[in-house]
Amino acid sequence: MNLELSEEQDAVRRLAEDFVAREIAPHVVEWDRAESVDKSIVKKLGALGFLGLTIPEEYGGSGGDHLAYCLVTEELGRGDSSVRGIVSVSLGLVAKTIASWGSDEQKQRWLPQLTAGEAIGCFGLTEPGTGSDAGNLTTRAVRDGDDYVINGSKMFITNGTWADVVLLFARTNDTPGHRGISAFLVPADAPGLSRRTVHGKLGLRGQATAELVLEDVRVPASTLMGPEGKGFSIAMSALAKGRMSVAAGCVGIAQAALDAAVRYAGEREQFGKSIASYQLVQELISDISVDVDAARMLTWRVADLIDRGQDFATAASTAKLFASEAAVRAANNALQVFGGYGYIDEYPVGKLVRDARVMTLYEGTSQIQKLIIGRALTGVSAF
Repeated sequence: MNLELSEEQDAVRRLAEDFVAREIAPHVVEWDRAESVDKSIVKKLGALGFLGLTIPEEYGGSGGDHLAYCLVTEELGRGDSSVRGIVSVSLGLVAKTIASWGSDEQKQRWLPQLTAGEAIGCFGLTEPGTGSDAGNLTTRAVRDGDDYVINGSKMFITNGTWADVVLLFARTNDTPGHRGISAFLVPADAPGLSRRTVHGKLGLRGQATAELVLEDVRVPASTLMGPEGKGFSIAMSALAKGRMSVAAGCVGIAQAALDAAVRYAGEREQFGKSIASYQLVQELISDISVDVDAARMLTWRVADLIDRGQDFATAASTAKLFASEAAVRAANNALQVFGGYGYIDEYPVGKLVRDARVMTLYEGTSQIQKLIIGRALTGVSAF
């Protein structure tokens, strides 16, 4: 196995690294305090091709493989997970799903805009009463002639207040469980669709997180994506790749924690010498380093499996589980290295702790990942 990056992959990584240093790093504290990333970042991401990675060029994409996508996602996660989330959702969950499941008309309408950063997508699956239990969502889409009429609500929707299109999942028949769910591409300006920003989050404060409410939202039948009743399969296939993206972002958080801890330990003096010389501080830093390397390799394995056309779902759950928990450990260890200064938001590690924590919750909690892995290993359904 050759783990060396190709020239193209390394060039993409360096491009992302430079972008983070120039366009993100100077604003991280400001955006976090304001609870809002500057929306102009979206078109800048599109201009560099970061919102079109792995999407065919015929639809405005920038091509590339999934490892290149992971490299960009990692760098964005190292800079600001709120920005990383924009790409992971609009590209990773929405554009990639349209490319895989959408009709030619849907691809032509949405993909060129999404990849250019002229439009933003959000993923409307989670509801106030159904998080992990997505198969029992209650939002309804009722056929009415050539239209569907949709009623329901969605919660914790990343990009929700910024989105131009919602990849929405709704129940289209009375079949219990996931078999009655279908997927729709709903324009965010559809009459009857309202959005409310979720404020006061522990982490990812700069990310546009929203509650969506749909009251008699009428959309044409052409917005149905894939066959009716296949929505749950579409959602799960999107989330399987999405977990790779979250894992890559977690590698970025852990790498940022490592960089900050090493730098601070070399600068901070106690008892007449730098704290980097103390063995227990070295232990904290070495633990972060091991987590970074292990999480990165697990994530790269998923990208390799996807690019070779192999089954990757269990590997994606493994990577997401380990990397998200590793990011929490890494951020906590870095905070310990910083001591009291780590508790002040002028220093980076407090934000890393807050941003890392949600990674164990969304796109499948750590417990759900363990159920998926256990089911794959034993052949016994966990549900």
